[in-house]
Amino acid sequence: MTTASILIVEDEIALAEVVRDYLLTEGMSVEMLSTGAGAVELAQAKQYDLIILDLMLPAVDGLTICRDLRKTLDVPIIMTTAKVEEIDRLLGLELGADDYLCKPYSPRELVARVRAVLRRRPIGKPIESPVTNDRLIINGDRWQATLDGSQLDLTRREFSVLQALASRPGRVFSRDQLLSLAFPDDTEVFDRTVDSHIRNIRRKIASVSTWDPIRSVYGVGYAYDG
Repeated sequence: MTTASILIVEDEIALAEVVRDYLLTEGMSVEMLSTGAGAVELAQAKQYDLIILDLMLPAVDGLTICRDLRKTLDVPIIMTTAKVEEIDRLLGLELGADDYLCKPYSPRELVARVRAVLRRRPIGKPIESPVTNDRLIINGDRWQATLDGSQLDLTRREFSVLQALASRPGRVFSRDQLLSLAFPDDTEVFDRTVDSHIRNIRRKIASVSTWDPIRSVYGVGYAYDG
């Protein structure tokens, strides 16, 4: 069985060490950083299975790190915070965090969250066969989406959502239906994550085209009108 590798980015060293010890007891490998500086580079180099990321960090804050990581990696991220006013942003997963925990928290609860997120990996198998039209090509074998000849820099989760929508052009999906189609094995994914992924997909499409094939259906969900 493969050992899960965890990165803890936390400036409260005593807390980080307690969490580390709990994770080690679970058979996971753990590395720690006490500052936000270099966190993105380390994560890109080491390819961790999960990152526990504090919101308030010296040098570079956790939201900035999360935003930068999501540009290139789909590594699961659990954010921790003592700032209650940030909870709505984290709950909305605006920056792509998979879960959050408010300080002070029980190390046992954090370990339970880690195990729950790791159970959702690997991400569900993509829909078979490429989805294509005159402008958009989605290749599930390669996890690649190309729009007007330009490759979209999508994370695997974003890719799965776009592929699920594009596989049924014109059909309106509720968030729950879209989650079931995009992530059939991810039983603990929240429906609000769909909104975050849709925003990111639209932003990346807008970087290469003025065309927006995703239609929002108020009070219902989303449809692909390509």
